[in-house]
Amino acid sequence: MTTTQNPKGTGPSQTIPASPEKSAATIALGWLHTARFLTTAPQLHFLPELDVPEIAFVGRSNAGKSTCINTLTQQKQLAFASKKPGRTQHINLFALGKQGATDAVLTDLPGYGYAAVPKQDKIRWQQVMANYLVTRKNLKAIVLMCDPRHGMTELDEILLDVIRPRVAEGLKFLVVLTKADKLTRSEGAKVLSITKLQAGGGEVRLFSATKRTGIDDVATLLWDWAHPDTPSPEAPAIPAIDAQ
Repeated sequence: MTTTQNPKGTGPSQTIPASPEKSAATIALGWLHTARFLTTAPQLHFLPELDVPEIAFVGRSNAGKSTCINTLTQQKQLAFASKKPGRTQHINLFALGKQGATDAVLTDLPGYGYAAVPKQDKIRWQQVMANYLVTRKNLKAIVLMCDPRHGMTELDEILLDVIRPRVAEGLKFLVVLTKADKLTRSEGAKVLSITKLQAGGGEVRLFSATKRTGIDDVATLLWDWAHPDTPSPEAPAIPAIDAQ
């Protein structure tokens, strides 16, 4: 906050709140809006080797992953939401960066756990995802989508176990509780508290595309993770006006 004196000196000083969070979110959302399709791959070895930070989005089918990505990037159809959950089985990469330069990549991993997918396909994709999460060298952060009405499932817990060693080495981790608009305030607070315990040190945020909940916060977090050497933008200080 910045304190200024009444210009005429006749009244109490006024406190004008600065808004660094809003400024940071504006920068972050502007950056995310630059997202553009880079490539798609059916298997891990088809992915290009990159030297920019990579942020992967994972989660069960129907957890709202595509909606979350499209909301954060302010694009309606960047991430493809299949009418048949679990059928989209490609790894999709989206480049981020202004003026055509790429300074980070978003990775959209296939949804997992859908009952209608044949067992052999489930096993194959579990192996592909595990290999990606363990071996992808430039992977800097993982965003796990979770429907708070169902909580973290056994498959979500397995994913956490897979990445735990990398998290211990510095990999960033965020659980996004999607569809938060389906919860009451007390339900949201309860599931947030429970998930923080389950996340084992990872960040947890409530998120709703419908009510615009958590969008600024998640966007800023992703920007910070992709730019660890760049301080978060802050709103300019408002100069004090001396009393006359």
